[in-house]
Amino acid sequence: MNEKSKIPIILVVDDTPQNLQLIGGLLNGALACDLCFATSGAEALETLENMIPDLILLDVNMSGMNGFDCCRAIKQNPDWRDIPVIFLTAQRESDFIVRGFEAGGSDYVVKPFESSELLARVRLQLELKLKQDELKRRNDELEAAIGRIKHLEGIIPICMYCKKIRGDDSSWQQLERYISEHSDALFSHGICPDCFRVKMNNLK
Repeated sequence: MNEKSKIPIILVVDDTPQNLQLIGGLLNGALACDLCFATSGAEALETLENMIPDLILLDVNMSGMNGFDCCRAIKQNPDWRDIPVIFLTAQRESDFIVRGFEAGGSDYVVKPFESSELLARVRLQLELKLKQDELKRRNDELEAAIGRIKHLEGIIPICMYCKKIRGDDSSWQQLERYISEHSDALFSHGICPDCFRVKMNNLK
């Protein structure tokens, strides 16, 4: 999604200008989205070098690099592999459709398509992508939080009288210092009731 506006970006790839105009007009009239266009598989890959869309509508029968080969190239790149791809083609044969999914496509729309069908499939893929991005964001935050936690493991030597801890270099350290050096914990000092009473008695 566009980080500032949260508007999805859709890349439409087709080597026929009339198809780009038709699909662009349909999407622009029905969805709040940013559109970008490419007239070949190679141009689509160049576009991805500069921006990452939320969805790709990809024609299969293009001169040069066809849609299947383009999709395979997209899925081989770690930065692009999560972008959903909807294939657009006039081929209706089941084995052709299977090839599309094997290439990494998320959906398949046969030309000539019904506008309502294409829009429904586009909306579905955008919703799935939004949920996927949110899940990835939460997982990244969780991994970052886990990465900041340093576990104190094993037997920790501690003085039974002053409660200092013997460090790895055999020196004795205050408990706060030891924990600070071995974790990301922060301290807020206070006084417990027992110590408060002792301090008050000492002042008498």
